[in-house]
Amino acid sequence: MDADQLTPLNPNYVKLMRVTALILSVPLVIAGFVVEVAGPLFPGVAIVPTLIIAVVLVLRVPLRRYHARGYRLADERLQVVRGILFKSDTVVPFGRVQHIDVNQGPLERFYDLATLTLHTAGSHNASVLLPGLAHEDALAMRETIREAIKRDTV
Repeated sequence: MDADQLTPLNPNYVKLMRVTALILSVPLVIAGFVVEVAGPLFPGVAIVPTLIIAVVLVLRVPLRRYHARGYRLADERLQVVRGILFKSDTVVPFGRVQHIDVNQGPLERFYDLATLTLHTAGSHNASVLLPGLAHEDALAMRETIREAIKRDTV
C-alpha cells in the first residue's frame, strides 16, 4: 500500500516525542559531563560527542519517526504503518477486535493526544497501538470501530 494514502499522526506527536527524548537524554548528558570532569581527557572529548548525540536524539529522530508512521481506517479494518529501519504494516480487521482502549499519559494530556489500542483475538500482535492521535480523533475512531463491531454481531 502506498504511504501517500495514509493519514498522518497529529503534528503535536513530534513535540511529545521530543520532550520524551529530552527527558531520556538528560542522564546521557550528565554521564558525559561526569566523564569530562573526572577523566584525564582532552577538553571536550566526552561532552561534545555526548551533546551531539543528544541533539540528534531530540531534534532529528522524533521527526523521522513521525514521518515513518501513519494509519488508514477503511473497509472494516484499521491499517497501522510504522518503522524507520524495520517497517511494520499491520492490518486489523474489525471482526477480530475484542475491545478498544483510549489511553492518555500526562504528557499526552498536555498536548491533547491519545493512544488508541485495539486488543484482538489471537496471540501474535494481540494488541495494536496507534499513538499520536488527537484525543477527539481517538475517541471518534473508537466509536467508529465499535459501531462496525455491533453491525457485524447483529
